[in-house]
Amino acid sequence: MESRLNYFGNPLAGKVLKHINSASKVVSDSGLPVATQELVKIRASQINGCGFCTDMHTKDAAAAGETPLRLNLVAAWREATVFTEAERAALELAEQGTRIADAAGGVTDTAWANAAKHYDEDQLVALISLIAVINTYNRINVINQQPAGSYQPGQFG
Repeated sequence: MESRLNYFGNPLAGKVLKHINSASKVVSDSGLPVATQELVKIRASQINGCGFCTDMHTKDAAAAGETPLRLNLVAAWREATVFTEAERAALELAEQGTRIADAAGGVTDTAWANAAKHYDEDQLVALISLIAVINTYNRINVINQQPAGSYQPGQFG
């Protein structure tokens, strides 16, 4: 599989990615737990069928110490007992925020209230922003058919 174009080598794309990466950096430096951030990025990427981002974030999470058990169960988090209640709330918000077109009304009040029980206002802002940013990355990579499998942890800095 080859990408449709060399997005990462294109000067205009570089300008776009600079801004998306800046937003991503703000989120990664927030008070939202790093493990939660990676779980959310993985789950949204799985839903969107973004192999490139799924590859990247599972490898980054593993390099940061995430266990293979938890990584293997992200797609089935509802039935898994290895996630905290806070992580489960974040994963639910990520799923509903990613599947906006699939659900009339978008994110439910119940999902929001559950997330708000576990995260303060700044963490909720970070969580919303993280969901938006990973969905942006997913869409770029899916549209471009960016191949997955060759990512090395820390490759992009």
